[in-house]
Parts: sequence; structure tokens; C-alpha cells
Amino acid sequence: ERVRNGSWVGATGKELKDVIAVGIGGSFLGPLFVHTALQTDQEASKNARDRELRFLANVDPIDVARNISGLNPETTLVVVVSKTFTTAETMLNARTLREWISSVLGTSAVAKHMVAVSTNLPLVEKFGIDPNNAFAFWDWVGGRYSVCSAVGVLPLSLQYGFAVVEKFLQGAHSIDQHFSSAPFEKNIPALLGLLSVWNVSFLGYPARAILPYSQALEKLAPHIQQVSMESNGKGVSIDGLPLPFETGEIDFGEPGTNGQHSFYQLIHQGRVIPCDFIGVV
Repeated sequence: ERVRNGSWVGATGKELKDVIAVGIGGSFLGPLFVHTALQTDQEASKNARDRELRFLANVDPIDVARNISGLNPETTLVVVVSKTFTTAETMLNARTLREWISSVLGTSAVAKHMVAVSTNLPLVEKFGIDPNNAFAFWDWVGGRYSVCSAVGVLPLSLQYGFAVVEKFLQGAHSIDQHFSSAPFEKNIPALLGLLSVWNVSFLGYPARAILPYSQALEKLAPHIQQVSMESNGKGVSIDGLPLPFETGEIDFGEPGTNGQHSFYQLIHQGRVIPCDFIGVV
């Protein structure tokens, strides 16, 4: 809120209107999905007026160039997201942006223009970020589940304000409550999980198409790819023994009619692919 209300300013006294969130995997895909979905929400878009939120994940120099294109270091805040602060790709991009800021504003400006989300405060400080500007989260939070932690809450709140992000958290809490209390036969997450087991391990269908009929959910499929395939992409049991059956789904998808004119032909006339259709009423 200090950044949004202008009480925290950059090294030259200008307000920080632009944010680059640097992360990869769950530190990137979950927040990007929510950011994309919120862009067309009336309250969120009003709160985001004159503000910019970008995500840098790939180490390809083109991705770096695209992220800093048109931005002024004087008005930019970089959020470095890494639980261990050792993730190779994230730290390479963080060093690149640190140099971008330092080359224009001097090394002392880093403390005003870079913050961290991490559990490793000693490495945060060694990098040059004030530990007082580091946002912690529990070390048992896996990256793929971290969008509801500071990993997602910080960059999204900088863009939309915490009041908007709190509504997202309330929705996540409500499905948590449902999962922990609903009877098994009416438990939506449990039933969806059983459907996946049935389709993959019993019927032999290796893939699932995720088809949201809303452009605001265009980043849902990549997010679910990471949540599901990183979680379930194991060929061994919890004891480390090879499993005698296939596990995990190959998730892919596109929003609505885009998919209809892309890969639906294969679904209709080629191969059996279970589909999750997501409608918005």
C-alpha cells in the first residue's frame, strides 16, 4: 500500500508505477494466470489505472528486452520471487535487472527499486536487497501452490490493491473449506481427482483438454499444466518403487472458440481426449 499511495518512492523521488515480477514455474504461472483474469474485472482494472505489471521468467534475452521495453528505471519496482534465492533462471534475470537499474540510477538505488519474496533472507541481503523489504512465506509451500502466498499476493496487490486480491484469497479459502468438509461423494476436488485416475490409469486416455470459454481465463491451462503435471509427473510410488501403470495427465488447452478452430478436429474425429469445459454464466 505504501507503493500504491506514493509514500514509498524511487531513488529520484518518483512514484513506482511499474512492477516487474521475476520468477519461474509456480512463482510465475499462478500469478500470471490471476493477473490475466483480473485485467477485465471492473474493480481491478479501475485500481490498475496508470500502473503496469509484467512477468519475467525466461532467460532468453528477448524476454528480458520485452519486459524492460518502454519502462523507466526511475518508476520501476522489481519483485524477485525465489524461495531459496538460488533458482538459476530467476537469479540470472534478477542480476540483469539489477544492472539495468544500477546503470541508470547507481548501485545505491537497488534498495529502493528491488524487493524479494523468499525464505532465504541471508542470500537476499547478500544480493543487495534490504531484508526489511523481503516478504517471507512458509518453506513447506511448494512453488506450484504458492499463488495464495506472498509469491502471488505481493505483485498482484501492487497492481490491483489488496482489497481486490483479498477477494481472490477468500475464494481460494472457500474451496479449501469445501474440500475439507464436504462428503466424499459431493467433494468437487476429490471427484475431479478420481476422474483423472479413471481416465488415465483405467481407460488409458493420457491427455486432458482444459477449455475455458472466457478469454480472461486464457492462462488457466498453462497454470494447471504446472500444478498437475509437476505434482503428478512421477513414475514411482511414495516408496520409490516403479508403478505398474500410467500416472498423470498431459494437460493442454485454449480458450473457447480458439481451440475449436485448432485441435478440436482431432478430438472430434481422431482421438479420444477427455475435456473439461469451463463456462462462465
